[in-house]
Amino acid sequence: PVIAVPIDATSLNGLDALLAMVQMPAGIPVATMALGKAGARNAGLFAVQMLAAGDDDLAGRLTAFRKQMAQGVEEK
Repeated sequence: PVIAVPIDATSLNGLDALLAMVQMPAGIPVATMALGKAGARNAGLFAVQMLAAGDDDLAGRLTAFRKQMAQGVEEK
């Protein structure tokens, strides 16, 4: 699987990277995340989620991490 994270490295602030990633031809599936740091974090979580589908230990750790994230939001 391909996970794409567009970065804002040009004067177009990442729009060119985003458009290039979402216009892949048929047969090349790409999971495209948000621009920048948020997209990079989501890409990591997405990859872990895919791997956890076949790994019970990893799935448990991901569940615990997500609960921790939810608690952080509630505290804020």
